[in-house]
Amino acid sequence: MDKAPPRIALIHEWLITFGGAERVLIEMHKMFPTAPIFTLFHDPEGTPEELADAHIIPSVLNRFPGATRRHQSLLPFYPYGVEQFDLRDYDLVISLSHAAAKGVLTHSRQTHLCYCYTPMRYVWELYQTYLKHTRLSRFKEFVFRAAAHYLRMWDWQTAQRVDKFIAISETVQRRIENIYNRKSAVIYPPVDTDFFVPAADRADEYFLLVGRFVPYKGMELVIDTFNYRDEPLLVVGDGPLRKRLLDMARSPRIEFLGTVSDDELRVLYQNATALIFPGEEDFGLIPCEAQACGTPVVAYGRGGVTETVVPGATGVLFADHTPEALERALDECVKTDWYHAAIRDNALKFAAPVFRERMKNAVAQLN
Repeated sequence: MDKAPPRIALIHEWLITFGGAERVLIEMHKMFPTAPIFTLFHDPEGTPEELADAHIIPSVLNRFPGATRRHQSLLPFYPYGVEQFDLRDYDLVISLSHAAAKGVLTHSRQTHLCYCYTPMRYVWELYQTYLKHTRLSRFKEFVFRAAAHYLRMWDWQTAQRVDKFIAISETVQRRIENIYNRKSAVIYPPVDTDFFVPAADRADEYFLLVGRFVPYKGMELVIDTFNYRDEPLLVVGDGPLRKRLLDMARSPRIEFLGTVSDDELRVLYQNATALIFPGEEDFGLIPCEAQACGTPVVAYGRGGVTETVVPGATGVLFADHTPEALERALDECVKTDWYHAAIRDNALKFAAPVFRERMKNAVAQLN
């Protein structure tokens, strides 16, 4: 008698905005269309249309007035919210976790697979950075410090209940071992290489900076550097540091475009001399999208980008987070004769079909 397929549940952090984690969720929904999606917070207006047919189950925290608008302030309650999910009817639980999703409660006859974006960075390695750059009152800082202490213990303990970890990069794989003392496999997140494609003719008119305006992205370094360069710099994104970055930009060649559509972003990738990626990321979807368009990447040589950018072939990595190091990398990029087809070929290693195939194999091995 053939074995019945496992009943699967997906656990996602929150469905409020659209980003890399939501792109992963969409691919998982394609693979397991009947699996319900349990999530801490759900804003129907922020849910991608690709998930319109999904059965989405929000947590009790979603009932808080204004929960989706101020979900970050509810951080101390995440453990409670995620532990209230009733998963008794499922054989396989797949959590997609960068905060609390992996903390769901499962029983001994279930298998819990965690696709881990990272251990909770703002209570581990970015803890001091968060405190330094976030303006909190003394009381709020005290509350955050106390909550972070509790969350570190809870995060580690819940990691021991996971049956198998899959990391999004070797960078995260090392972090999982260092923090949780757990081994993991690596499956890179999916890149939409069918959408992000090269243009028939390249313009190479400007350098491009894309990302959220938050401290760890390192955007100040790029703005400061381009205040003294002749090339145009186009900046895409928004965030808490918007005013600071605008005030820093003294050169008329620096232009802020705000938030753009995917179609507009693709055109910007296609016609850039290079994408500049100054932050340290766990994987870095943006550099892969740019490479899928045949565009080289100038990046700070730390984190996941060291696994996706090939120095000299698809981009330039700079070792020190200084204007001098970035200047040298930009100069090297300008004088390099890039083979754009080879840059795209590198991005194809991270294409969505590759992700789906590897995830299906990982799930099959658990049965």
